[in-house]
Amino acid sequence: MPAEPSAPIASAAIPQTVAAVDLGSNSFHMIVARIDEGHLQVIDRLKEMVRLGEGLTDNKDLRLEVAERALACLKRFGQRLRGMPPGSVRAVGTNTLRQVRPETRFLERAELALGHPIEVISGREEARLVYLGVAHGLAAGSERRLVVDIGGGSTELIVGEGFTADLRESLHMGCVSMSQRWFGDDKVTAKLMEKAELAAALEVRPVRELFRRARWVKAVGSSGTIKSIATVVAAEGWSEDGISAEALLRLREALVAAGRASAVTLKGLAEERRPVFAGGVAVLRSVFTTLDIRHMQVSDEALREGVVYEMMGRIHHEDVRERTVAALMRRFAVDRAQARRVQTTALGLFRQVATSWALHDLDYPLFLAWAARLHEVGLVISHSQYQKHGGYLLRNADMSGFTRQQQQALAALVLGHRRKFPVQEFLALPKPIQDPARYLCVLLRLAVLIHRGRSPDTKPRPRLRAQGCELQLSFPGNWLDGHPLTRLELEQEAQALTAAGMTLEFG
Repeated sequence: MPAEPSAPIASAAIPQTVAAVDLGSNSFHMIVARIDEGHLQVIDRLKEMVRLGEGLTDNKDLRLEVAERALACLKRFGQRLRGMPPGSVRAVGTNTLRQVRPETRFLERAELALGHPIEVISGREEARLVYLGVAHGLAAGSERRLVVDIGGGSTELIVGEGFTADLRESLHMGCVSMSQRWFGDDKVTAKLMEKAELAAALEVRPVRELFRRARWVKAVGSSGTIKSIATVVAAEGWSEDGISAEALLRLREALVAAGRASAVTLKGLAEERRPVFAGGVAVLRSVFTTLDIRHMQVSDEALREGVVYEMMGRIHHEDVRERTVAALMRRFAVDRAQARRVQTTALGLFRQVATSWALHDLDYPLFLAWAARLHEVGLVISHSQYQKHGGYLLRNADMSGFTRQQQQALAALVLGHRRKFPVQEFLALPKPIQDPARYLCVLLRLAVLIHRGRSPDTKPRPRLRAQGCELQLSFPGNWLDGHPLTRLELEQEAQALTAAGMTLEFG
């Protein structure tokens, strides 16, 4: 069987300093790290309690004062990141940014304030990156771990071994959302705490047995809520190492005894954490109870460290997205030989027009290669309109390593690789990548068309010139004369590309 085609690795200077920004629903975090002989050394950390989640309205807008608070924080982060080259900074948005309506334009304003692109990641991708950060921070060991990360708007549950997460879930509950729902008027009563814990248990219930049977031997918690709880129970003398179930029960009783969140006077509790502390305790108590956790260690590493280690892997050509694409090809029985032919031609065309079209981003050839390898995934459903099935699969699949924007772009390329050019799909992409994605789609269409006969002997070596939206495609010798069907299809393609604002001449 032919070897699976692989995407090209772009050559570039390896950055010596990288940064990760975590835009959570409760806090914004940033770390800056130096890469030293394959190891990371954190040289700077910044954190601000923004509580973005409390500004999310019922119609998925952001309240003005919360949006301005977040933008002011990002401007301060941006000042620290000023001068860092493209590709050395990765910023990710989580639960609240997953929900904010695109029409608010908040993401565009946030990117302008930060000075770098912001990627919105799915809940399960967030879980994978959290696990990656936690796993790197733990002492080496082969034990199977349960990792729990409570954020402002979501809670991630992960089970894995080593650096690989085998089981990942993201639940719609966090310290901000639970505090707003059950303790919003400052009251903390036994009845309210019981209701909050039951509500959290309902969120865990669909995956409870799955995680109970996952054979983990150690529980580890990460992020601000769990670290704050660990600090308090240690300061109060209730637990010396991490968080025990007994210490968590005593903490619950102390909150109820105080009666109000504002009246809580626990040792080690930061003032900025107080308004969302009760909700976080309710979530963790419910996770302990439903998953039968007796003791939990606490990790200093979390999502932002996971993002940095992911960046380090990509720098050293260990991109998890490659494994994801390969897995999808196997799962949907893609014809790998045909995928290789289309990929080779598409990348050959790309190299000829990359300068003319200013396609300088190192991810562009990767995405074109991935789209070429996945353009036939929809065939497993039906040959009729299979580009639509493929686009749907890629838009909605769980694709490790890919952000939501990246999946949307990849889905648009696959949807647009044949038949009618889907103009609206490209207009729905983030503005900076609309034109590049449209150009990549044109290259993919031409490569697919040239290899429609699926012959292993077809080696056309086409030449492509681009001047703005005008394309000139030529073939050596009399190749086109010997392929009249390709000539006819190119005539039809020239008409189809007018919808994309492109003109195609060939000969």
